[in-house]
Amino acid sequence: MSVVDPALAAAVAAKLVARKQTLGVSESSAGGLISAALLAVPGASAFYIGGGIIYTGTAREGLLGVTPAMMTGIRSATIPMSRLLAATVRSKMGADWGLAETGATGPTGNRYGDAAGHCCLAVTGPKEMDRVLETGSPDRAANMVAFANAALALLGEALDAA
Repeated sequence: MSVVDPALAAAVAAKLVARKQTLGVSESSAGGLISAALLAVPGASAFYIGGGIIYTGTAREGLLGVTPAMMTGIRSATIPMSRLLAATVRSKMGADWGLAETGATGPTGNRYGDAAGHCCLAVTGPKEMDRVLETGSPDRAANMVAFANAALALLGEALDAA
């Protein structure tokens, strides 16, 4: 298994610190790798407020307070879901930015029909962006890393565009 790019995490961290801005993270299929990469950056407490691995509906409701009523017309592993999670974690954490990832790591697809390697990402804050990633791979561990790297790259792009 490869690792999340530490240079990418450090670059995002430097941008947040330079702006005196903060981040909250909601991740699912990345399994904590996004947060781990950011927390590995020295001085992470200057920008990282917190986050959670929102892997199930129970976690979504218990940790973020996202109820089934709030999800009317939205299903997991979609852009609307990633936007909802990013906005919610941003609000719950009182952060300047929210970053969310939701997808299907593999080795098979999810119950909604998405193939392994499918990931939806969203950033909310001064600039909002989202992206779908399709790795085409059933390699669960490699997909987790790819999802985390793509999330950090999207956050970097949003910071640059803001």
